[in-house]
Amino acid sequence: MKKTNASTDPIAAENRRRNRLLDAPYCPATGRGCRGERTAVKTSGGETLHLPRTMLADPGWNPALTGIALERLRLRHDFEFWAWRCVKIKDKISARDVPFTLNRAQRRLLDVFERQRLAGEPIRVILLKSRQWGGSTLTQIYMAWLQIVHRRNWHSLICAHVKDTAAVIRAMYAKLLENYPEELWEDDAAPRFAPLPGTANTRTIAGRGCNVTIGTYEKPDASRGTDIVMAHLSEVAFWRKTLHNNPEAMVQAITAGIARVAHSFIVLESTANGVGSYFHRQWLRAVRGESTFTPVFVAWHEVDFNRLPVASRAAFHASLDARGMAMWDSGLTLEQIAWYQAKLLEAGEGSVAAEHPANPEEAFASTGASVFPSVQAEALRKGCRDVEPEAGGTMVWSAPRPGESYVVAVDVGGLSVRSDYSVIAVVCASSELPEVCAQWRGHIDYDLLAAKAAGIARSYNDALLVIESNTPENLTARSGEPSVLLDMLGDTYPNFYHRTSPDGTSRRPGFHTNRRTKAAIIANLQSIVREGGYIERDNRAIDEMLTYEQLPSGSWAARSGCHDDVLMTRAIALYVIARLPAPPAAVDFAALAPAVIPPEDYALI
Repeated sequence: MKKTNASTDPIAAENRRRNRLLDAPYCPATGRGCRGERTAVKTSGGETLHLPRTMLADPGWNPALTGIALERLRLRHDFEFWAWRCVKIKDKISARDVPFTLNRAQRRLLDVFERQRLAGEPIRVILLKSRQWGGSTLTQIYMAWLQIVHRRNWHSLICAHVKDTAAVIRAMYAKLLENYPEELWEDDAAPRFAPLPGTANTRTIAGRGCNVTIGTYEKPDASRGTDIVMAHLSEVAFWRKTLHNNPEAMVQAITAGIARVAHSFIVLESTANGVGSYFHRQWLRAVRGESTFTPVFVAWHEVDFNRLPVASRAAFHASLDARGMAMWDSGLTLEQIAWYQAKLLEAGEGSVAAEHPANPEEAFASTGASVFPSVQAEALRKGCRDVEPEAGGTMVWSAPRPGESYVVAVDVGGLSVRSDYSVIAVVCASSELPEVCAQWRGHIDYDLLAAKAAGIARSYNDALLVIESNTPENLTARSGEPSVLLDMLGDTYPNFYHRTSPDGTSRRPGFHTNRRTKAAIIANLQSIVREGGYIERDNRAIDEMLTYEQLPSGSWAARSGCHDDVLMTRAIALYVIARLPAPPAAVDFAALAPAVIPPEDYALI
């Protein structure tokens, strides 16, 4: 058998081409391969520099500039050169102090910062990280560049997750200023990170008048009340809501006073920590274009050192399984695939996906204890659309259709604005896929909720009305009064859901949620979501799926601070629909006995 020559093997040739793209020449000293629009300029000394075009348009530019004068001008326009020339960081492998040379992932984040800065816009970024590529380091050093080179009296705050991280950040700033080249420092006072009198957590950059406050989420008082225009909030997904701390309130307190002006700067940054957190919700808002923040995600294969050598490329390519071939087909190199496979053997599927995700969905889905995988839940979002509520607050995506059968599920909440919501959801039971058609959500007295639920149900062809019975039954047990939601509606509304007692001897109005029935309706909903087995219309239902978790006890609940009322109406309605012997028949309501609730109250309200 003829042996394939490595130089003619198409797999090896394509792999070399891909590696050349990854290893394209990059030299911050000359500007070759650096970001942004650049022009090759030959200096008087004969060296070719690739300089930013903004520098060549600067009034201070002169082709005759050389030496320190040229470097000082370049520092203002070329962050990559400034970082290499002026900043020393500890190399992770050698542990030596080396010039800060940006890796490929850091350059992509820098590109987002610089596009906003050069457009004169406020810099606003939410950063979802994989592990160990230096996103936080770049963010902090970029802030230092703005303070040292561009602005005076430009105060910043860095709020870390824990105090140990804060100490590392403080040391990094001190090292940066201690090693700053004396000939490039343009202020009279020597560069140093000096304590600000009267404060414990604030340092000042001598000569610039720029204060840097370093606090932690654990001790929020140190992070409030400062006159800041820049904020880096780190590992926000791990900011847990407690009796004293609230991540949303904390971020608001820090950022509310930051003006939307050029060079103002806010970065929310974190690795993923499951779904439903404040950080996750803000990420989704940014992805949907509903916030001022630009979302940035860096995948594992964008990190330069996530590669391993491959001895025989042809043999390795031939050994790839389906996932490996999908990686190859997506454009990854064999060395990147080899690294990922080694990580799988070392740490296992779940850990690798959590620590080194390929996409944002994988990052969030691989952490936490979500009941509904985010990829599956997000697939339902394609059917969602915003509609304006009609009079009375009902959102209608699909009006009643003659001949169709519907189920109306009601999750009963509390009466105060701080309690759970009551939700009324209409689901078409006779279409090819069950479809959410209408919904009301709010806080309301129970007699009015009864009227509203019955009105909506009657409007949808006298739909089967299923009311979750736990709350009204508990109220009845305490007060001794009959429940308007169960007993009165159960006796008067003609198509009301009744459950049969375990021994089959009696029927009671309403759907009772207990350990057994909750397990059944959640398992059914998991199956339907996995198969894309119904049509969702409300984004809130998807959001609640993403924040619904399995507890250590084996039960299920919404993550702290989140809701599950919309989700529960879907779980109940779809469970009932799946067990109907036939589509629920429409009922001639007018032929039945008069209802306790007057007929005129049955309008769609």
